[in-house]
Amino acid sequence: MKIAFFDAKPYDMPSFEEYGAAQGITFKYYETKLNEDTVDLARGYDGVCVFVNDTVNAEVIDRLYEMGVKIVALRCAGFNNVDMKHAYGKVHVVHVPAYSPYAVAEHTMALLLTSIRRIHKAYIRTKDFNFSLSGLTGFDLHGKTVGVIGTGRIGRVFIDICRGFGMRVLAYDKFPAPGLDNGDAVRYVDLDTLFAESDIISLHCPLTDETNHIIDETALEKCKRGVVLLNTSRGALVDAEALLNGIKSRKVGAACLDVYEEESDLFFEDNSGHILEDDTLARLISMPNVIVTSHQAFLTEDALQNIAETTVENLALLRDDRHCTNELCWRGTDTESCKDGKCF
Repeated sequence: MKIAFFDAKPYDMPSFEEYGAAQGITFKYYETKLNEDTVDLARGYDGVCVFVNDTVNAEVIDRLYEMGVKIVALRCAGFNNVDMKHAYGKVHVVHVPAYSPYAVAEHTMALLLTSIRRIHKAYIRTKDFNFSLSGLTGFDLHGKTVGVIGTGRIGRVFIDICRGFGMRVLAYDKFPAPGLDNGDAVRYVDLDTLFAESDIISLHCPLTDETNHIIDETALEKCKRGVVLLNTSRGALVDAEALLNGIKSRKVGAACLDVYEEESDLFFEDNSGHILEDDTLARLISMPNVIVTSHQAFLTEDALQNIAETTVENLALLRDDRHCTNELCWRGTDTESCKDGKCF
């Protein structure tokens, strides 16, 4: 089985080579992202392996189908970059629903602690032998209220971490996790209550039409003055312009972003020798109370191993005509099994 692997990075290859060899699957690595201009690189392959910033729209899907490419294997959990309804009946679409929720949740807490305890500023100062404490005053997490939007695997791990710090948790999810709400330290509430009462808000939900810009100007108006916003999920959950205005008006006390709405042409690449044309991102990065990391929350050895293992297993199951529980859209013709672009 031959797979065209797009948006390849050096840290991807060792794990995929290891698990691929064990299953008789070979990968051709392309540094370029999959899109309308590069899709022809997949000619002659059985499938493509893609990541969060690859484009799998209707045009790309049609080209893959015409070339006989049967599988789109996402090496991530999210699939908002895939036109699922158009994929139905043309290609299999599989993903990695969970790799290491601990990696993302721990990175979220690392960002929060770095921000509120000014660790990044202290690190830079001491490199110059400046040991002044002026401007480094933070605040305790113990006793603070954190609002967690999205209580899937990652959200629940983050809640556990927050509880370890003695924080009160307000949670919101369209589909609440059974047993999570204990009526005391962890409670499910509506979004308006979460916005109004949270000192810190952390996003751990998928990107859908419903959650797009879930943090916008209206939402920020409902928040406490000085709220800290964390986003390690999907960039478009946050209206970046609204966030920037919230920071400038002092409504938002700090923001920690591992993702950004217009990141596809920027993140995962070295742009240090170029002028950043995205004025909104440039202004956000320039703010002293904003920390931006380059979509690295997933990047641990454990997660990379899990991603490769699951992706290769998905491919092997489809190759052998076996049922794959991680399939999002079946390449068959049973339209009754497909609802709203997701097949069960």
